[in-house]
Amino acid sequence: MEGSLRADEQLREQTSQFALAEHAPKKRMLMIVNPYASTVSDRLRHLVLYALEARYELDAVDTEARGHAIELCREAAHEGYDVVVAFGGDGTVNEAANGLIGSETPLCCLPGGSANVFGKMLGIPGELIEATEHLLAMADDWRPRKVDVGVVNDRYFTFSSGLGIDASVVERVDANPKRKARFGPYYFTWTAVRTCTRRYLLRPPRMRVKAGEQTLEGVTAVVQNGSPFTYFKDRPIEIADGGALDSGQLVGCVLHRASVLGMPSLAWRAFSPRARLSRHRQVSAFDGVSELTVSSCDGRPLPLQVDGDYLGEVQEARYTIRPRALSVIS
Repeated sequence: MEGSLRADEQLREQTSQFALAEHAPKKRMLMIVNPYASTVSDRLRHLVLYALEARYELDAVDTEARGHAIELCREAAHEGYDVVVAFGGDGTVNEAANGLIGSETPLCCLPGGSANVFGKMLGIPGELIEATEHLLAMADDWRPRKVDVGVVNDRYFTFSSGLGIDASVVERVDANPKRKARFGPYYFTWTAVRTCTRRYLLRPPRMRVKAGEQTLEGVTAVVQNGSPFTYFKDRPIEIADGGALDSGQLVGCVLHRASVLGMPSLAWRAFSPRARLSRHRQVSAFDGVSELTVSSCDGRPLPLQVDGDYLGEVQEARYTIRPRALSVIS
């Protein structure tokens, strides 16, 4: 309770400071709110809106179903909003990006999910109070820029996509939103261990990856448009090497086989600031590609995720990249 009161006071104090200062005319902001995101509550939403109204001409809309944010963002770009802010998790950000691709309306984020990977990659703080203050200050330092987006089977992604263990974990985590909200990255870790031991140690679906001159086979493939792959709270988790949001290239890796003895060393390398996961004997990396294909080796469908959002099972996933297709501001 005391923490909530302090957060209220911080936001109100920051708002008063910005309201008293002289600023340029307000920019039009549309905030897309996912009311079901893990850290979004009515109280926090009202506080954030109250704060941002000091510097922006603000409209806020709740998402009502999957895909709704895409439609809202297409309309926002058509109506000439100066910025769209996705207040939710990475799934909300992904939909917002899919609605803004190719337009001049920039995307920004407020952390409302358990990981908030893309926002952190853009330099937006992972704590809501600090992120709101960041958006307030941004109004007087307005510098939109362009970043790349990945594409898989006609769906855009902002930072990563995966098939195999990665996607199966996302599917199971999303099936338990209350545990996801309560335990965050610890629940992801626990689910990853259970998913690997139950589904991927014996006869897992196998896939073939064709990336440039390489042809690789394995049980999991991760494709990244940037770096890192994700965060454990504020700690970056690195999977592939050399990814950047403005490189014009995709990077990634393939896990050839999951084993009881190999999984601890894989986890250690993922968390280590020095050891590289891509150098593990069961991992092959690829980089510098603009397109690649992942297909089933044995006819069994492969689970697919984009930006931490489970899309279902596919027989084939075709990846490309669209350089500088998304305008962002941070």
